[in-house]
Amino acid sequence: MDFALRRLGFYCLAFFFAASFNFFLPRLMPGDPITVMFASQGNPLPVESMAALKATFGFVDGPLYQQYFTYLKSVFTWDLGLSVKYYPLTVNEVISRSMIWTLFLVGTSTLISFFIGSFAGILAAWYRGSWLDTFLSPLSLVMQSIPAVVLALLCMFVFGVALNWLPYSYAYDIELDPAWTWQYIHSVLSHAALPIFSLVIVQIGGYLLTIRNNLINLLGEDYIVMGHAKGLSETRVMLNYGARNALLPSITAFAMTVGVVLGGSLITEVVFNYPGLGNTLYEAIVNRDYPVIQGQLLIMTLAMLSANFLADLAYVYLDPRLRRD
Repeated sequence: MDFALRRLGFYCLAFFFAASFNFFLPRLMPGDPITVMFASQGNPLPVESMAALKATFGFVDGPLYQQYFTYLKSVFTWDLGLSVKYYPLTVNEVISRSMIWTLFLVGTSTLISFFIGSFAGILAAWYRGSWLDTFLSPLSLVMQSIPAVVLALLCMFVFGVALNWLPYSYAYDIELDPAWTWQYIHSVLSHAALPIFSLVIVQIGGYLLTIRNNLINLLGEDYIVMGHAKGLSETRVMLNYGARNALLPSITAFAMTVGVVLGGSLITEVVFNYPGLGNTLYEAIVNRDYPVIQGQLLIMTLAMLSANFLADLAYVYLDPRLRRD
């Protein structure tokens, strides 16, 4: 319990510093979104109208410390303001609308990558030197080395444009009304197939290599030898004795990936025009939509810290050496 409280306090402090950094970072960018919005139109606004618009979106001129405390209040009350690009929608509405697509897309690909990569890594390590290891290890290096944007564009061209097997733009057919019908569900799944496939290929190699190398380092440990000496089956020794301990570093990598899930996969979502958080963040940056940028970075930070906190607790469960009476 003391360990959990100490880690919780650490992550709360980390969130405070991250939220502070989140405040200052957009303000280092030149200009403000209201000025940029109307400068591109070529029609100057009266000073009074510009001031009223800035007040509406929370960009009131004043001492930086005053803006900072106002920002902190909005963070802890979760009142993130209005979106500049999607006005009159609030930041909460914009992020909520995109989050469901990102959770489905990136969450599904992360789970598939973790389980397939971990299982393949366990087999490659346990049967090291076999044809399976000889095939999987170089293949994982190749998959890990391919840039995400290259793989996404390649999947789009081959399976979407050349073969015309799958749709490659947006999350569903825009002619369909969202509803729990087979036609709509089929459209969602078919539109998500290429983005999920490209994300799985990019991520799976890292999990495979991590657990393979960790498990190989553990195969000579005393408890592995003891498991064999006790007459336990190969499967039980491999999973209960070897893989359980080799998974520890992969749990950390998985936790960090889960945190990134709520940030979306910016490159993949932009390439496939998928309406997730990554695409929303990209459009917010282009349009200097400070409230949306700050809101999404806060969610990413909170998700990352929460995932790492759960990973710390999982470490204690998986490794009895870390437990204290």
